[in-house]
Amino acid sequence: MRPLFKALLFAGFIAAAIYVVRFTPVKGFLTADALGRFLDGAGLWAPVVYVAVYAVGVCLFVPGTLLTGLGAAVFGPYWGFFYVWIGAMLGASAAFVIGRTLGREFAASLIGDRLKKYDDAIEQNGFATVLYLRLVYFPFTPMNFGMGLTKVRFRDYVAGTGLGIIVGTFIFTFFIGTVKEVWASGNWGELLSFKVYFSVGLFVFSFFIPKIIRKIRREAGL
Repeated sequence: MRPLFKALLFAGFIAAAIYVVRFTPVKGFLTADALGRFLDGAGLWAPVVYVAVYAVGVCLFVPGTLLTGLGAAVFGPYWGFFYVWIGAMLGASAAFVIGRTLGREFAASLIGDRLKKYDDAIEQNGFATVLYLRLVYFPFTPMNFGMGLTKVRFRDYVAGTGLGIIVGTFIFTFFIGTVKEVWASGNWGELLSFKVYFSVGLFVFSFFIPKIIRKIRREAGL
């Protein structure tokens, strides 16, 4: 299959995914209430269904905050984190494969000598590059597809993603899951508990992580 034809398929896939999610009845299904009812109906299979929905949602540009918040609210801070991480990894891997399969050859044909050194550098330092971009919260879905267009190795991409999203995912699911537990219990006195303070502190701290990472890189001369 010629690179240009595959590139057009890639562009068509992205356009169709955005259209389906934003301009069709599917949009009405992508709410916390609708997805929550859907998972309630799945019974014991809810974790499996949720992971599948998350993975597909990543490829269709569904906002990760919606999917992650839903997982934390339904499954709690700890199991929610686990299921979110699995769904995010599957979705990120699938999006990477789509980008690599349909767009890499065309992207490579456009790269001149000036950009080729960056492409080679990403191949040589794939794990560190992916890990850094995940830690500074580079937009999740565009990066998934975009990395597929580069020479980064799949194993480096998966390892960097798996490690890089752990901190942010845990902090967000822990915060949402903890607040949801207090809300569901109706015991508002728990809002003053150490667990809630800790979750709020972690959530606030997460906004400073990118700045801290950049400072460490500057001081290390990277």
